[in-house]
Amino acid sequence: MTKSVVYIAISLFLGISVSCTKSKHQDRTSFTKADSVSESYLNLEDSLLHAWNVMARDERDKIKAMHEILHMMQEQKEFEIERLKALGQRLKQLDKIKFTQKSLANSYVIEEYDFASNSLVSEILSLAESNDELIKNDKAQRLIDKVKFAEQRVNDYREAYDRIASRYNQFIERNEKYLTELDHQGEKKALFQMASE
Repeated sequence: MTKSVVYIAISLFLGISVSCTKSKHQDRTSFTKADSVSESYLNLEDSLLHAWNVMARDERDKIKAMHEILHMMQEQKEFEIERLKALGQRLKQLDKIKFTQKSLANSYVIEEYDFASNSLVSEILSLAESNDELIKNDKAQRLIDKVKFAEQRVNDYREAYDRIASRYNQFIERNEKYLTELDHQGEKKALFQMASE
């Protein structure tokens, strides 16, 4: 084999190699933006779901603590049993009127839930704290504190959710084209802030 044939063979090989590398690099580059958008979208969705679940779990724990306080009051003779039953029924109703991420867009739903929840917290705690026996009871005091602390966290959790939902909404606006191509159902989320305005 002559030198010139070897040079031609090497040149052809290198040319094919460079060409393959270029096309692979171009393919990777064209997918990078879409992959990045998809990953960011899924991360934001996860963060949003996590923030919602933390807030919902805290609310469930608060309601459970109020049920336990009512149960402890029923064991005391000083309390009017019919009043406690009525409070228990109202507490069960809270679960039926709780809001979801979709119903969050309706400010009336939030107002109704908050009014019902706040009035129950106020009535149950003031009733429990009016009883000397319950005040001395460590378990009752822990439950009362649990409800109070959960009430104090409500706005913090809602603000945290709104921050992530705002970032999510902005991301959807900026990347609508890519999200459509990637088949992601990017719907904007309602905010607590909007419901309170």
